[in-house]
Amino acid sequence: MTDYDVVVVGAGPGGLTAAMYTARARLRTAVLEKGRVGGQAATTEEIENYPGFPEGTTGPELMERFAAQARRFGAEFIRDEALSLSADGMTKVVRGKAGTYFAKVVILAPGAEPRPLGIKGERALRGKGVSYCATCDADLYTDLDVVIVGNGDAALEEAIYLARFVNKASMVVVHDEGVVDATRVIAERAFAEPKLDWVWNSVLEEIVGDGLVERVRIRNLKTGAAADLPCHGVFIFVGTIPKTGFLKDGPVELDAQGYIKAGELMETSVDGVYAVGDARGKYLRQVVTAAGDAATAAVAAERYVHEEESFRLQVLDQVGPVFVAFWSPASQEALAFMPVLETFASGHADGLRLVKIDTYKNRRMAERYGVQTVPTTLAFAGGRAVARLEGAVSAAALAAALQETVGHRAPQGGEPRDAAVRQGELRGPGPG
Repeated sequence: MTDYDVVVVGAGPGGLTAAMYTARARLRTAVLEKGRVGGQAATTEEIENYPGFPEGTTGPELMERFAAQARRFGAEFIRDEALSLSADGMTKVVRGKAGTYFAKVVILAPGAEPRPLGIKGERALRGKGVSYCATCDADLYTDLDVVIVGNGDAALEEAIYLARFVNKASMVVVHDEGVVDATRVIAERAFAEPKLDWVWNSVLEEIVGDGLVERVRIRNLKTGAAADLPCHGVFIFVGTIPKTGFLKDGPVELDAQGYIKAGELMETSVDGVYAVGDARGKYLRQVVTAAGDAATAAVAAERYVHEEESFRLQVLDQVGPVFVAFWSPASQEALAFMPVLETFASGHADGLRLVKIDTYKNRRMAERYGVQTVPTTLAFAGGRAVARLEGAVSAAALAAALQETVGHRAPQGGEPRDAAVRQGELRGPGPG
């Protein structure tokens, strides 16, 4: 068992970028990865659309650069597979096959994998003519012939994109002629594209090539006849599978497809747990978007750690009374009330502390305590919120709130989300 500030699950481009950012911020960071670093990107032979590499690079080379940069700042890489995640307040626990890891923050970057067809030759020629991403690899097939498998929205959109580059793209579709599983507008655009050649009532049976894709074998589902079709590449678009199985019984909320739900700051349904990269529900899955997710999550995670530690030291670990004032510089009422509150606090030399929280900068803490209006003042004793005042109240009301703290000396370090707040005695409801 080892304690970290941050545990990153997954060492694809998202996980590696997150580790680089958090380690650089001097947060003790561990990266868990059961296989080679780099994720799907490390299986791509050539990457030409990542910024800063005008001549292009290989997936393995780019991912090794990502990993080297994370290591340079002190990130620790651990060969292990995450089996579960649990959270108890500030402490998150990742259990792996080889060990158990405790962290203040967890950044989930397990990735997603293309749904394979599982046919002969597919695995051997992956990255050597077999691709699952038109945006990544389309220009490699300029003026060449390719085969595309799939007929949903994503498949047809990728096919339309490929048509800008290739000589011809043969669409292998399992349905009868004219029937696809895409929305009407996308289907109409695809049918109008002259470079798309439709092969109906058929499935791909085998991909053939000596080092590179040379041809495919296609079988007609109605006649049973098989035929070989020469081509230079095969693009497979039959969906992706997020690698989130280890989260299915945990606290993090997933969508119906198993992708992790995350907000603008990459925050999940669990405070202090973030999600980046292909396992997150999102519009575009690319190396550059995974890196962008990770930069956002890492900065949010760093702020989370510092905010939580500061709140613990200034509020939760204090034995004496503490007033926590939630305010905003955009509120004239709050601006007028803050000097009143500061004067009241300074006039009590018996250990009353005043901690101010700007709700614009720290909305998360305000939401934790159910603060919906500013100013709102919470009175803490022994690490627990025992009274609440909403609005610009009088000095007499502040004195009554301070009196509420007398006799409330809960054990130090009480978790804020479990705080007991007396309701009805002072203005406003208790925290939600």
